[in-house]
Order: sequence, then structure tokens, then C-alpha cells
Amino acid sequence: YSRYPDCRPGDVEAFERLANQATARAVADGHSLRIHAPLLTKTKAEIIQWGLTLGVDYGITLSCYDPSDRGTVCGRCDACRLREMGFATAGLPDPAQAGGPHEAAR
Repeated sequence: YSRYPDCRPGDVEAFERLANQATARAVADGHSLRIHAPLLTKTKAEIIQWGLTLGVDYGITLSCYDPSDRGTVCGRCDACRLREMGFATAGLPDPAQAGGPHEAAR
């Protein structure tokens, strides 16, 4: 979760408890809500591999918080570094790095 505390298991569980105490569906109708966060326990490399099995075209995605006007990634922000590490760990090139194919798609 890096510096994003809302991506921790405890925060997701707390939000689920809140939703079950503060929504008409759960309180009045008796239908408990369940939050599913399947990526929460996976590494970045596992997420990338799973995405590939689902047909994700990573060439049209980017994770950067500060891309250039042309759509190239900064390579410095947390999101860029985590994504780069995930692709490296998975043994794959990241098409978003170095002005990859997503730039042409913009």
C-alpha cells in the first residue's frame, strides 16, 4: 500500500463495518455488505501477471501521478517506482516506461 493507508486490510474491514452500520440496505433490509479487495494481498508482480491472464493491455495504462502533457511517466513518483519494480519482479518490460506504446494511444 506504500503511503496509502486506505489500502490496508484494517481500513477495508473498517469501511465494511461502517457500510453495514450506515446503509439502509444493511440496516433496514438486513442485507450485509461485503467488500472484496482481491488485489490487497497480492504483490505488484502478481497483480501484473494476473492482469495478463485477464488480457490487460498494459500498453494503454499508466500509474504515474505526474505524467507529462504527452502522457509519458515521470519515473520518480511512488506509483511509477512501484509499477517499475512490479514489472521487473515479474520479469517483464513495462510498456509505460521510456515513452512506451501508451504514449501513442493518447
